[in-house]
Amino acid sequence: MEKAALIAAAIVVALMFVLVFKTVRIVPQARARNIERFGRYRKTLEPGMNLIIPFVDRLKPLIDLREQVVAFKGQPVITEDNLVVNIDTVLFFQITDPRAADYEIVNYIQAIEQITVTMLRSVIGSMDLEQTLTSRDKINTMLRGVLDEASGKWGIRVTRVEIKTIEPPKSVVDAMEKQMRAEREKRAAILTAEGLRQSKILTAEGEKQSSILRAEGDRESQILRAEGQAQAIGVVFQAVHLNDADPKVLAYQYLQTLPQLAKAQGSTFWVIPSEVTTALKTLSGAFSSESTSPPIPQAGPGEATAALPGDGTPQPAPGANGETAKRV
Repeated sequence: MEKAALIAAAIVVALMFVLVFKTVRIVPQARARNIERFGRYRKTLEPGMNLIIPFVDRLKPLIDLREQVVAFKGQPVITEDNLVVNIDTVLFFQITDPRAADYEIVNYIQAIEQITVTMLRSVIGSMDLEQTLTSRDKINTMLRGVLDEASGKWGIRVTRVEIKTIEPPKSVVDAMEKQMRAEREKRAAILTAEGLRQSKILTAEGEKQSSILRAEGDRESQILRAEGQAQAIGVVFQAVHLNDADPKVLAYQYLQTLPQLAKAQGSTFWVIPSEVTTALKTLSGAFSSESTSPPIPQAGPGEATAALPGDGTPQPAPGANGETAKRV
């Protein structure tokens, strides 16, 4: 009897353990679970500990409420210019209604994929290849709007749709590469020509500025030189008039000027002003007691006397404006 009582107690404990195990259900965070009672939907279990009626309520599989990502492989799509391109898409979605996701659609992943393919063909079919390659944001927005509207009744919210890759035919890719290469070569040639033109412009401007500065420097130099000569002449003139120079000094200055006239390159004739004869006469008169040189004839008005050569013989030569020329 005791043995039978022990067996019965063990069976009761086991049944109680099974009953508790079947009654208590723990649902993880961000998960949900639907319950059916006698084949009908009863309720959705929330995260945490839940109690059910064992052997009466049937638990459905766990449903993930977190945002999920699913990638769809290349889908062949025909563009407006009759080119077949393969488009890979990435879909981000989240289940907002576990009951609808479980009972309104058999396989919501497959349903979303088919809607994505259909919408891609509709959108890409109205664009040519160039628009397709440059209008990803527009395609993503249109796909998201249509998918979100269609999947709303399934308890699914589409948060984001992205075009992963667009693969045109190989012949089109080769043509695009040639076009891009030609564009790059054209831009390189244009930039090279622009650089050469800019270089020539800068060089010309530099030479122009250099010539201007050089001319300004020459001008300033000539001005300063002329001003210096003018000041020197003014100082000499002032000294002569203030000191009342003797005629003998002026005559001596005239004689010092004659060799400078003879030193000019290419000069075969040089002109002696008539004032020189007057100066020579003055000088000879001043030193008549000390020199035995023959007297120098005085030039009359409007005449000039030629310089004497080494033998003392005068060689007059007609000159313009009362001047006399001598061959050297």
